[in-house]
Amino acid sequence: MTTAFVFPGQGSQAVGMGKDLAQALPEAKEVFEEVDDALGLKLSSIMWEGPAETLTLTENAQPALMAVSVAAARAIEKGGFDLADKVAFVAGHSLGEYSALTAAGALSLADSARLLQRRGQAMQRAVPVGEGAMAALLGAESDLAEDIAQAAAGDGVCQVANDNGGGQSVISGSRAAVDRAIEISKERGVKRAMPLPVSAPFHCTLMQPAADEMAEALAEVTINNPMVPLVANVKAASVSDAEEIRQLLVEQVTKVVRWRESVLFMRDQGVDKLVEIGAGKVLSGLTKRIDRDITAITVGGPDDLDAFFKAM
Repeated sequence: MTTAFVFPGQGSQAVGMGKDLAQALPEAKEVFEEVDDALGLKLSSIMWEGPAETLTLTENAQPALMAVSVAAARAIEKGGFDLADKVAFVAGHSLGEYSALTAAGALSLADSARLLQRRGQAMQRAVPVGEGAMAALLGAESDLAEDIAQAAAGDGVCQVANDNGGGQSVISGSRAAVDRAIEISKERGVKRAMPLPVSAPFHCTLMQPAADEMAEALAEVTINNPMVPLVANVKAASVSDAEEIRQLLVEQVTKVVRWRESVLFMRDQGVDKLVEIGAGKVLSGLTKRIDRDITAITVGGPDDLDAFFKAM
């Protein structure tokens, strides 16, 4: 079997995530302590005690999810699994790309935490609360979602933000345009169109101020070539050059997350097992919708490690 490690994005967070890892495994506990130190913030307390509203704030959720993913990845490596030798690709959904790059040695843990905190803050600043929106279109492949977004845009912005696969697309843009898209979706026979409880319209051109800010932030950090290739959201293809990765992380803020194509790219390169590292099981669920022949495994807590090592 050929394996890829994939890392979840925003929406997978939940109060309590990562606590069992920290209690069971010293190497995981060290990850959370290092992230707290890097941010000058007791993020681990927010993660484990809540409140949920504080954890869900973009500037907290993004580094928190990365911390859980990297803690789980470190636990896997501590168990004797050599990521560089046994994994063909890493990939992450939106912020999960930072988790993937940290696990693959391209970014330091501290830099990744600080970048994600700033990314969350920049995304929130880019569009005043209430002016942007996102909606999930269930039962709409990317072509139909694109048609709906174009029809709804008018003098506003409405774009496909995520092509998640399995008939799940997400659109993003100006609130009025996204509201129009929801109505148009009903007329076009989309199974379900529903607004998402997010505080900003991610992955559309309204995020350009955040992309500009991230270009400045990313210019200040060291990025190494990852030990295994990254399948980038923007390209849905593999990349190993540190400077190209730096540019793609900037572009990623405003461009569509091409997750369906990324999974199919890995499949076409021979990957038949995807291991979701971190909180939740969102990517495993999407994998089953994209191609049922790919085996999906989740590693989010210490109880998952035994199953992982048996499967490998």
